[in-house]
Amino acid sequence: MDLQQMRYVVEVAETSSFTRAAERCFVTQSALSHQIAALEREIGERLFARTSRSVRLTEAGEAFAAQARIALAAAEAAREDAAAAGGQVIGTLRLGVIPTVAAVDVPSLIARFRAQHPSVRVELAVGNSDALTASVRNGELDVALLGLREDSSATGVSQRMLAREQLVAAVPRAHRLAERRRLELSDLAGEVFADFPAGTSGRAQSDIAFGHAGVGRDVAFEAASAELILGLVGAGLAVTLLAPGVVARSQADVVSIAVVDGPYRVEYAAWHERSPRNVAKAFLNELDGVLAGT
Repeated sequence: MDLQQMRYVVEVAETSSFTRAAERCFVTQSALSHQIAALEREIGERLFARTSRSVRLTEAGEAFAAQARIALAAAEAAREDAAAAGGQVIGTLRLGVIPTVAAVDVPSLIARFRAQHPSVRVELAVGNSDALTASVRNGELDVALLGLREDSSATGVSQRMLAREQLVAAVPRAHRLAERRRLELSDLAGEVFADFPAGTSGRAQSDIAFGHAGVGRDVAFEAASAELILGLVGAGLAVTLLAPGVVARSQADVVSIAVVDGPYRVEYAAWHERSPRNVAKAFLNELDGVLAGT
């Protein structure tokens, strides 16, 4: 039994496919299948139940895959720690970001990080703050850049605040309010809204603000993409509240208006609460440099 065989088992478990697992491991399917079959003979248990349409872990496979993930993580940590002792940062940084990050220029930050640590591979995942926080908490991501309403914070992770900004209204250029320099939430009563899906943290900040203001609203359009939301606004179908930096970067034909009683969004960097990996520490150092302007 070796680490490569464990890696094959984990990849098949995650993809539910010998073909896709072989592609991800850069080996032929026959070579991967042969190694897993040899491993099954060695431990005396079938790890996968195979049919013509699916591959799934057996009970023994579930138990083996759980321990294999631990062993692979420990082996990676040992390799990274040995490199760190020699002053080198290696490994893969798993970075999660929300689509509406405004506190930093994410591509420029990654480029700066890679320039300092060329041996590190960066894997990027995009999602909502709730899902990204859960992924950091369970070790699937090393660092995540989040956006949360002002009176909330990510739980079960370490975090630092990056920026705080008040949301603005985005309206079509021909909208009745487009000439206003500022407005209140009550001015948007009766409007049709586009917003993030119900139940997400991106949606909650506006839902709570309108609720506190006693203003009902009709959210007719839900989308996970801020650019799509702004596209709907630009087409004259809706209005929305978003972070000013997100609206400013958009190519949509919309007008941004300050909302005096609008909600605030706080952006955070979050990482593993107890044992951040060396690549996470190095990335956070680069993030600190960007925020400090150095």
